[in-house]
Amino acid sequence: MLSALTNRRRFSDLSEQEVLALAISSEEDDARIYRSYAERLRADYAATAAVFDGMAAEEDGHRKALIGLHQKRFGEVIPLIRREHVAGFYARRPIWLVENLPLETIRAEAEAMERQAEAFYLKAAQATSDAGTRKLLGDLAAAEAGHKKRADALMTTHVDPESEDQENRAAKRQFILTWVQPGLAGLMDGSVSTLAPIFATAFATQDTWTTFLVGTAASVGAGISMGFTEAAHDDGVLSGRGSPWKRGLASGVMTTLGGMGHALPYLITDFWTATVIAMVVVFVELWAIAWIQNKFMETPFFRAAFQVVVGGALVFAAGVLIGGG
Repeated sequence: MLSALTNRRRFSDLSEQEVLALAISSEEDDARIYRSYAERLRADYAATAAVFDGMAAEEDGHRKALIGLHQKRFGEVIPLIRREHVAGFYARRPIWLVENLPLETIRAEAEAMERQAEAFYLKAAQATSDAGTRKLLGDLAAAEAGHKKRADALMTTHVDPESEDQENRAAKRQFILTWVQPGLAGLMDGSVSTLAPIFATAFATQDTWTTFLVGTAASVGAGISMGFTEAAHDDGVLSGRGSPWKRGLASGVMTTLGGMGHALPYLITDFWTATVIAMVVVFVELWAIAWIQNKFMETPFFRAAFQVVVGGALVFAAGVLIGGG
């Protein structure tokens, strides 16, 4: 790893031919990335996929112009030099890290790519003394800067207001199905199901450390169980709920956090101080669940609050009665 970093060239040390070769390979990479975005989005967001197809075609045009200039100045053989060969040069994230991102994040990633490319061409133009090369690189910098306008024009062509609204609603629905719904189910399970064992232990033993251990065990165990159940029971292919591992992660983590919220106060050695703080945390958790249901699941707030608070209060009372008895 260290040798790979030390073997990189500095941009200032590149020849004009190498700068052109770097620009050519960068345009090839960006066109490939845009086409990957288009394929990733085509099934669910056909209009936006058409925009990325158009941006890929733009990059192809830049690449052809650069290759023509290289042939004119340096011949047919283009040196093999890529972004990763240049120290401190901007890099693209691997496509497999980006392809499952939400629609808005992919659009933002594309905008960042254009800004980075513009900065590269401006720097490359400063590094050459040939007037024709300098002009082409400056034109490409202006083209990359204008890609935002070009993307807006493509959006106008391919994405009418109705299509954009449909795509945005589809993206929101996918986010809810993949992250919010399993995360909310986990938070509810972790917050409510652990109330009885934690507070039963607390009132039965009045030992804060024992209560903390029981609460931690209940929370972690519930998180593991909920996470694996969510990931295993639906692969997302037919239901369209997205990656099972994402859903399992959301459910497992939120279940654990829901239980640990009112287990952590029992790190305080004074029993009644810890118990009062735990009760306050429970109150906040239950109202947070009601708020999430209202915001993302469009459940009327007071109905959500009634369901969650009453359910939580019953489980809490059961724990106190069992422990106090």
